[in-house]
Amino acid sequence: MTAASNPLVARRERALAHRAAREQHAAERLARAAAGRVRRSDDELRQVVADGIALLTTPSGAEAGADEVAAWAAEQFGDLLAVACSMADTVLPHLVATYAPWVDVLFLETGYHFPETVGTRDAAEVSMPITVVDVLPERTVAEQDAAHGPRLYERDPALCCQLRKVDPLNRVLGGYEAWVTGVRRDEAPTRAGTPLVTWDAKNGLVKINPLAAWSFDDLLGYATRHGVLLNPLLNDGYPSIGCAPCTRRVAPGEDPRSGRWAGLDKTECGLHT
Repeated sequence: MTAASNPLVARRERALAHRAAREQHAAERLARAAAGRVRRSDDELRQVVADGIALLTTPSGAEAGADEVAAWAAEQFGDLLAVACSMADTVLPHLVATYAPWVDVLFLETGYHFPETVGTRDAAEVSMPITVVDVLPERTVAEQDAAHGPRLYERDPALCCQLRKVDPLNRVLGGYEAWVTGVRRDEAPTRAGTPLVTWDAKNGLVKINPLAAWSFDDLLGYATRHGVLLNPLLNDGYPSIGCAPCTRRVAPGEDPRSGRWAGLDKTECGLHT
């Protein structure tokens, strides 16, 4: 039976081809690494930031579009570029992979995700030309409970985020020159000044925000045009999706991030502050 006559055969053949392409990319990447590309110094990377700002922003303040920013990032950083993705959607990985196929996509596997988020991650890995990298905390949830007591996210959410998100990502980012995030200015007042390109002094690398000027409608429009995977929770009252214990539905008209750490004096996990 051929793929043309049996959808299951066609699906299997697509999966095998996808896996083969990923393995080929991994082998080519190892060969490039063996050739000895060295991570540039902080001063050199700061100059890349300055040059990027000049290239991507006109004297009048007009900014380049997301595609142009993603293409610049791929050209500048190659294998030393990573995309951070919470799997609320896969728009950012799709955009960057258009210019940097099989780019590393960092997924913070906190152990507290909604099943829908894990499902989106799994679907993205098998259907998109990306390399998903699970970024793990030093301790499992059970080990953290033993060390700090259960439900740390209720008693000290800042420490929980530090242990399960910020510290693990900081360790992993040390192997890259730049990371790409999906931060948008319209998400919250704390993000209103997000630049397209900046020097991330906390993590010691370049930070790129190609979607900074987008609205939520822009995001959904891109997803519709390109058939990009979306987390089902986006259509169930969750415009911003984090860990399940710390995320609630948002009422119409509320700030999109008001469902994160609701009732607590906390608006960010610490990754972008």
